[in-house]
Amino acid sequence: MTKSHVTLLLSGLLSQVVIAQTKTAFEPYSQQIPGTDVSFKMVPIKGGSFALGSPASEKGRKNDEGPAKTVQVSDFWMGATEVTFDEYDVYADAEKDKTPIPDGMTRPSPPYIDLTLGMGKAGGFPANSMSQYGALMYCQWLYTKTGVFYRLPTAAEWEYACRAGANTAYPFGADAAQLKDYAWFSGNSEQKYHKVAQLKPNAWGLYDMLGNVEEWTLDQYDENGVANAKDKDPWTVPTAKTPRLLKGGSYQDDAVLLRSAARLKSDPIWNRRDPQIPKSSWWNADAPFVGFRIIRPVKQPSEEEAKQFFADIIAKYKGAR
Repeated sequence: MTKSHVTLLLSGLLSQVVIAQTKTAFEPYSQQIPGTDVSFKMVPIKGGSFALGSPASEKGRKNDEGPAKTVQVSDFWMGATEVTFDEYDVYADAEKDKTPIPDGMTRPSPPYIDLTLGMGKAGGFPANSMSQYGALMYCQWLYTKTGVFYRLPTAAEWEYACRAGANTAYPFGADAAQLKDYAWFSGNSEQKYHKVAQLKPNAWGLYDMLGNVEEWTLDQYDENGVANAKDKDPWTVPTAKTPRLLKGGSYQDDAVLLRSAARLKSDPIWNRRDPQIPKSSWWNADAPFVGFRIIRPVKQPSEEEAKQFFADIIAKYKGAR
């Protein structure tokens, strides 16, 4: 066993000790990234049933949001905020991560331009402009660092958490005039993203679920994704590289795209300025309006299952067309 493997093993064991001491109860907690002073907050989301999608009468509704279907999701924790650059850059920048990266993993290729467009980076700004692959690899890296299985939410988990018990167009009701209190969007953003958690959270304590940056989910985009959703823990498993499904809308979008049921699909044009295609297309997207947040399922997979999950999902991404 090499020194790097010992370091990784000890890091994982220490992390699991901390988890055992502080995260046995289904309650909010803060997760520190080992070897750093960077941490993030996780909020417990009690599972249950809800109507996935939107009714035909909802203003701005699109066909891919229905017909609405009652589904059930299991318990999970969700990030209180979108993943910030303070967190993501520990993974992306080797100088900030003192632990060697595990065998078989790599760090993101350097951006070909300033993908933040000068809107802000350190100090609580949402990480942005990564492909879904970049977000998935961050989750895998975070698992190796903490010993906790984190991943992207499915579209159903995301929508359930966003609604926070509401069945209206927005978590706070149907009146879009209130959106400015909860979300950065075209009406108040000044066409830039903002630091996370500056506005009101939804009823379950989640910030910026709507607006700021769109959020990757684990799903393939499918026009019939709602109609074909399974009754329990639905997930449209990816079969093609694009399009993938995002939720929440962004600082650029009008209110109608920030509805809880709205379904947004990735666009290959986001890589149009990449001079290294296909090399860096795995990592970067020319999309400063795109980011992600993470969840932690209460039912954690075994180490073998977690490794297989990441191997399968990444193989699907790289092998798809």
